[in-house]
Amino acid sequence: MGLSKKIGIDLGTANVLIYEKGKGIVIQEPSVVAIDKNNDKVLAVGKEARDMLGRTPGNIVAIRPLKDGVIADFEVTELMLKYFISKVVKRKFFFRPTIMICVPEGITGVEKRAVMEAAKQVGSRETYLIEEPIAAAIGAGLPVEDPSGSMIIDIGGGTTEIAVISMGGIVVSESLRIGGDKFDDALVRYIRDKYNMVIGERTAEEIKIEIGSAWIDGESKEYELRGRDLMKGLPKNLTITSSETVEAFKESITTIIESVRHVLEQTPPELSSDIMDRGIILSGGGSLLHGLDTLLAKETKIPVSTAGSPLYCVAEGTGMALEEIDRLKEVLTSSDILN
Repeated sequence: MGLSKKIGIDLGTANVLIYEKGKGIVIQEPSVVAIDKNNDKVLAVGKEARDMLGRTPGNIVAIRPLKDGVIADFEVTELMLKYFISKVVKRKFFFRPTIMICVPEGITGVEKRAVMEAAKQVGSRETYLIEEPIAAAIGAGLPVEDPSGSMIIDIGGGTTEIAVISMGGIVVSESLRIGGDKFDDALVRYIRDKYNMVIGERTAEEIKIEIGSAWIDGESKEYELRGRDLMKGLPKNLTITSSETVEAFKESITTIIESVRHVLEQTPPELSSDIMDRGIILSGGGSLLHGLDTLLAKETKIPVSTAGSPLYCVAEGTGMALEEIDRLKEVLTSSDILN
């Protein structure tokens, strides 16, 4: 057993992060696979494939096999997992790895089986699933096993997980199919509707990172972008402001706020007072959206802070859970349960 590798996987809609016991995060790559449609051959995986998005000839398609936090294309997910795991588990290792995969809290039994099957196909010895809010809370350093209440909001590429955790389990939660991708889509739609201009998802993501805001608490920033004029079909330049991104994101962020309120309303009073004292913790790439913590604090009247390394919380939490697997078995789903 000592020779078997232990690998924690944050199988995200936008990125795959892999944690290896004793080494920390060893892989962080976009969840994208480029395939030649003529012969179904995989041309690239990860960053190299992502660079092909929107720039490939007709026969090459760049596929994102996970949508809204769940596997949309099983075969391509399996190929992607095989590629990343083989990078971690070099050929000289004859011992099959123990794998723990993080999954959204709201996924169905069928989806859980699909993830387990993918791990089995890539040669795992034992597979465990951990729910995203638990992994994020462990990675953020929250005392998940204590009888006190902790609240985490994990905003990933495809889902937002809102959960109150106590004694190693989820007490109240909501899982939304809203995340960084929805923010990008909202910007694409906003610019198309307001300016009759088409931009790609890479450009939308750059705008979000550079000037995207949930709340303006100071001067509005500007960003110059290039897209295609819908009427003339020609390239066109445009400057947009962070105030406009607030407008574009409004619908998604309002939904997140409503769900946070709903979870708080259902939280037992004893745990509510713990949350008031400890505050709400944000994790995931989406939590880096400017002004989101301020807006949530304003709307809930509860202090809100962002975890130390929000992008790595889930992967690190998955890895930490893997190291403490015997102690945490009751909060995990193992392959035995689903067989």
